[in-house]
This record gives sequence, structure tokens and C-alpha cells, in this order.
Amino acid sequence: METTTKRSVTSFRLPLYLLEGLKAEAKRQHRSVNNLVEVFLLDSLYHEPNAETVAAIAECKSGVELEDFDPNELDQYINEAVEEVHTV
Repeated sequence: METTTKRSVTSFRLPLYLLEGLKAEAKRQHRSVNNLVEVFLLDSLYHEPNAETVAAIAECKSGVELEDFDPNELDQYINEAVEEVHTV
């Protein structure tokens, strides 16, 4: 079983601010810039949200039927959600 991936060397012209941002994020995640960009590209190309997520994104973008949310009630919301999961 082959455990290595064939790779090709390439280069991109990026604005300096973007390259600096990539370097900072790579450092924060303890990755190389190459690995970080590879992860971003793989996620962008191959991550397809399921139908429920697509519908939720569309709902949020539309602004229709959004519930009011009070951040002070977050603990209560989480507790209710956990109880609901345990009763199913």
C-alpha cells in the first residue's frame, strides 16, 4: 500500500498581507504554510455540506424566520438541547 502522495512544485503570487496571514495562522495551528494551504484547498474543493446545512445557510442568508437569541440564555439553551438529545 502506497503511503506517500505524489506532489508537484508550484508557485502563486499572493498579496503580502495574505501571505502574512497564512504564516500567522500556520504558526497558530503548528503547521507549515504549505500544509495549511493544502488543508484549506482540500476543504474548499471536497467539503460539501448536507441538505440540512445548505437549508440552514439559505435561511440565515434570507433573514426569514430567524429566532431572537439572548446570549444571556445560552446555558439554558445548551441544557435544553442536551436533555433533548438524551430523551431521543
